[in-house]
Amino acid sequence: MSDTAQPASAPSDASPTAPATTLIRAAGLAYFPVAFLARLPFAMNVVGVLTLVVAARDSLTLGGLTSAAVGLGTALIGPLLGAAADRYGQRPVLLAAGIGNSLALLLMAWVAFAPVADPWVLAVAVLVGATAPQVSPMSRSRLVSIIDRRMARSRRAKTLSATLAYESSADEIVFVFGPVLVGLLATTLSPAAPMIGAAILTLVFVGAFALHPSGRTSAHVDVNAPLVQAPVSELFHPRVLVLVAGVLGIGFFFGSTLTSLTSFMVDAGNKEAAGLLYGVMGVGSAILALAVAVFPARFTPRYRWLVFAIILVGGAVLIASARTVEQMVWALAITGIGIGPLIVTVYTFAAMRTPVGRSATLMTMVGSGVIVGQSSSSAIVGVLADEQGTALAQWSPFVAAVLVLLCALVNLVLSRGDRR
Repeated sequence: MSDTAQPASAPSDASPTAPATTLIRAAGLAYFPVAFLARLPFAMNVVGVLTLVVAARDSLTLGGLTSAAVGLGTALIGPLLGAAADRYGQRPVLLAAGIGNSLALLLMAWVAFAPVADPWVLAVAVLVGATAPQVSPMSRSRLVSIIDRRMARSRRAKTLSATLAYESSADEIVFVFGPVLVGLLATTLSPAAPMIGAAILTLVFVGAFALHPSGRTSAHVDVNAPLVQAPVSELFHPRVLVLVAGVLGIGFFFGSTLTSLTSFMVDAGNKEAAGLLYGVMGVGSAILALAVAVFPARFTPRYRWLVFAIILVGGAVLIASARTVEQMVWALAITGIGIGPLIVTVYTFAAMRTPVGRSATLMTMVGSGVIVGQSSSSAIVGVLADEQGTALAQWSPFVAAVLVLLCALVNLVLSRGDRR
């Protein structure tokens, strides 16, 4: 793949309509609140399943394994949903996934308390992950396509940077406050309430996101025109795979932090508050993710990844060293400074390196990396916490942060040929 690979749908300047002056005008004002709320259930799934199973079956190990099963379903089917969206358009794919996921979430709320063996719980969790609508990556794919099709060429680069910063901030908000919402529903209503709430949100807002007019943007609607797509092999180029590995490490960090924090709060006698405490990490994260759009041009993405990965490693050391709730709060707040810019940076590279015609596929691969990393590390750290104790489990975020840093170093070499 060449060093100047561009987003999939980059057209010429010729357009049947005049270029839009702002992305809000091009996408429509209603798009952004709908797309934001549509991604919230996805952020609730892993934590909601973990909370539900721990409460229903009184096993952190089984809770972690069930969360991993959600990630397994996402890993197996998520990229295929992206590929289907590239081929047939997002609307039918999202509608089918939204309906299926709502039913799977309701089934999960029932089966956790049902008198059935644990493998049935794991099987339903796989179904929850497999049907999860890939709203975040599909939203990025839509907006990148809209920028390329509708915005004047002179405004595309700046608009793309601001858009990816916003999208990552939106992800940060939902991935941090999704667990907070899970904690609130679980503590005030019942452990099954987050699953039922996520099912309702999925049906309503994923449906609205699918039916929004922008859903036609990425569809290959002209059956008489050939579908131009790069070979699948380009999705496995080292410059693409390092992005998937990097975001997988970020997912590992999310999952290991949440699970070790859950164990930490169990020891403190308040396990239901783990999701609320986890929300502390999102404050600095969301702010810094938005701030990426105003970083100086000299602070290029390849160096941003390195700098904020180092901050993440430092924060992980503080998490491992925390012995009181107050110390943990400070550790999470400092760690949040590194997370947001890292996610923005990885998606910036993904937009630049997308093979032609593979936008939704690559964005889904990258987006799935978060949920796969989060869920698999939840399983591993859950077993570690049960068998070896909380103190050792608290070092698991450090391992994940080191992986992110190693990917930053590899990308530093691979990205030498990227355009500024």
